[in-house]
Amino acid sequence: MSALTDIGALIGQTPGVCGGRPCIAGTAVSVRRIVGWYKQGLTPEEIATEIPHLTLAQVHAALTFYHASRDQMEAEIAAEEAEYDRLERTHRESRNSTS
Repeated sequence: MSALTDIGALIGQTPGVCGGRPCIAGTAVSVRRIVGWYKQGLTPEEIATEIPHLTLAQVHAALTFYHASRDQMEAEIAAEEAEYDRLERTHRESRNSTS
């Protein structure tokens, strides 16, 4: 009989790692990165192939974490995208004003 794994132990949040965002414990692979590929249509198996040092269990744990806290994660993703858009717009405007 194999030992049970606490899937909560597969996800961590450490200041200074992944910007303090949830990531696969012991790695610098963020849950957000896994979710991004998942949203692009990759299966958990394909994601594990893309990041070969992760196990399929780690990928599933990241997706479980995402689905369990979907509203919060989607709000954070939207805020980050809005900030990216703002910075890109500011950069474009500053380049156009100096041309």
